[in-house]
Order: sequence, then C-alpha cells, then structure tokens
Amino acid sequence: MIAITGGGTGGHLVIARAIKEELNKRGLKPIYIGSTAGQDKTWFDGDDGFEETYFLESQGVVNKKGVHKLLALCSILRSAFTCKTIFKKHHIKHVFSVGGYSAAPASFGALMCGIPLYIHEQNAIQGKLNSLLRPFSKAFFSSYDPKAILTSYPVSKAFFSVQRERTRLKTIIFLGGSQGASFINALAQKLAPLLHQESIAIIHQTGKKEFEAVKMFYEQAGIEADVFDFSKDIPAKLFLADFAISRSGASTLWELCAASVPALFIPFPHAAANHQYFNAKVLADQNLALILQQNSTIDPQMLFDQIKHVDLVNVSQHLAHIMQEGGASEIVDVILQNPKKEKPC
Repeated sequence: MIAITGGGTGGHLVIARAIKEELNKRGLKPIYIGSTAGQDKTWFDGDDGFEETYFLESQGVVNKKGVHKLLALCSILRSAFTCKTIFKKHHIKHVFSVGGYSAAPASFGALMCGIPLYIHEQNAIQGKLNSLLRPFSKAFFSSYDPKAILTSYPVSKAFFSVQRERTRLKTIIFLGGSQGASFINALAQKLAPLLHQESIAIIHQTGKKEFEAVKMFYEQAGIEADVFDFSKDIPAKLFLADFAISRSGASTLWELCAASVPALFIPFPHAAANHQYFNAKVLADQNLALILQQNSTIDPQMLFDQIKHVDLVNVSQHLAHIMQEGGASEIVDVILQNPKKEKPC
C-alpha cells in the first residue's frame, strides 16, 4: 500500500492527483494524508480514488518565529506519531511526498518507521521541506535537477491531446489560476482594446474575486471575451489559444508546454525563493518563453508588439518536444520496483 502526502496549494496537489490516477489505472488505491489548512480537503475529501483520506492539523513553520515556530514544530511531531498509527493500519510500504507543509507529518513519520520516502519537487528551486528531507529519501524526482531522477512533469493526458502547431495569433488566453491574479486581470484590461482592434479573440480566467468586475469591463467596452472564474476544462480553452499570459507556477507552466502554447510568464513576486521566476527562466533561457516582472513599467503597445514578434510556429513546435507523456507512470514504476522489507513500525 502507498501513502501520498503533501499539498497546501494546487501546484502540489496536481502531482498528488496524477500519481493517484496512475495508481488507480494499475488497480491500486493509495491513501492520502494532508492538512486541514490549504486546499487539501477541497481537492481530495471524498475522493473515491483513495482508499481513505486523512487531514491533520499541520501548519507551516518557515514564516513563523519564536514560540509560534516551536508550537508548529510540536504540532508536526504529534501528527507524525498519528501517521505511524495510520501507516500500521493500512500496511503502508511506500510514502510519496509532493512537498508543502502538509507533507511534514507523514514524511517524518515515514522516516521514524523506516518506510521508504519518495519526494517530487515541482519547482526549479527546491522547497525548504524537500531540501531538508532529500538526503533521507529513497528517490528524489524533478523535471529540472540533473542530480535527481529526471522525469517528465506529471501532466494530464488531456493537455497533450490538445497539442497543435500555432501559426497565427488569433486568440490569447489570460491565466491567473483558480484564485485569480489581480495584476494579470489589470494587464488584460490594458491590452484588450489593442487585441480587439486587431480581431484577436480573448479568453480570460479571472479567479472568483474579480470575476464580476472583469466581466463588466468587457461588456462596457463592447469587447466579446470568454470570461470565467474557474473551469474544469482548461485543456479545451488552451486548444483555442495561440498565446498565453500566465503566472509561472510549475503545473501551469508544464501544462502549457504539453499543449504547446507559447507564453508570456509573469511570476508571482512573493512566491517562496522567487521560484516562479526560475521556473519560467528554464524556458526563457531556451528562447521558448517571455518573462515580464510584475514590478515592470508596462507600455501596453510595446508589450503587444513584443508578443506579435514571437515566432509562434517555431516555439510551439519546440514546446511539443520539450516533454513527453508518462511522467506519473515513470514515478510509479520507480516506487513499485522498490519493495519495502517488512519491519514493525
């Protein structure tokens, strides 16, 4: 039996879901151990792809100081002992972590029990917990680090299925994620008149908070746009798009690669260790993406001209070959090839 742990944000949880789905294809149902905080329960509570789900009262340590840091560490330690009981109940032989504070109790619990720990790092810059636990892991997976087990990023087949060569700028998609991005929403409103003038269609994911305001902007401006706050069918939206303006969280970045959509990335400036910038830099260094810093002074016309000069054909062709399907399968193969020797926890 396998336990999947970690989460907090969609970037972590999408990997947990990909591994769960791959295990389900093989007739296996893992358990999930996450946190009562973050997005863990929203994603996985009641998910019948898991044999059982557990949400513990774990919390982050990195941004806490003094007594609050000590209390958070004590909470993780208590939850680690709870995980030992969970592991024994389900006869857990492998623990797969996607990182984030949600992963701490089960990861430490695995080390306490002598259960092999496998870690996936989503970003170009390692998270604090992953850096701490990497020396003790059975295997460390990454799509960036040549010293790790390099795998294709676990992206749903649905994104590969909409892959196509882009030949002309007919549609732009703005992606702020399910939570939305105020900066991208504001930028879209600056660019919209220019796009409309050249008959370039607009698809815009606003997030829930600013959905009504952004929708009203397009209506008042007389600009037709596909405006939505959240969609479970992002691949279909990407199939229509010839270019994306997006944050550069790892999952979104690799999904755009899988769908071969050229992009301008605007890294979230407050991401831990500025990891979104370094995610995007991996593509920008190969001339396969543009990067715009959020604190940059923006001239909408100059930015639009820069986008129009992107060689869509060349970039979309290269993106189509930068990664392959089967990242989740590669990871599960490694885990299942390493049986745990029975030892009481």
